[in-house]
Amino acid sequence: MKKTYDIEVDCAACALKMEEAAKKTEGVADATVNFMTLKMSVEFAEGAEEKKVMKQVLKNCKKVESDCEIDF
Repeated sequence: MKKTYDIEVDCAACALKMEEAAKKTEGVADATVNFMTLKMSVEFAEGAEEKKVMKQVLKNCKKVESDCEIDF
């Protein structure tokens, strides 16, 4: 399953850090962040629970960019 979320991030370098953090999250098969459109696309691993995974994605992203937000 693949879903797209609105994000708030301040710069392209921060968006890249968020993308890398999301990709390292358990339950995420792939992730991309588009700074220009302020969107994050997440492809979930087979059987992953979306809400649980996205809470962890947000937690991991806040470790690299403390003021980031993901609307899920």
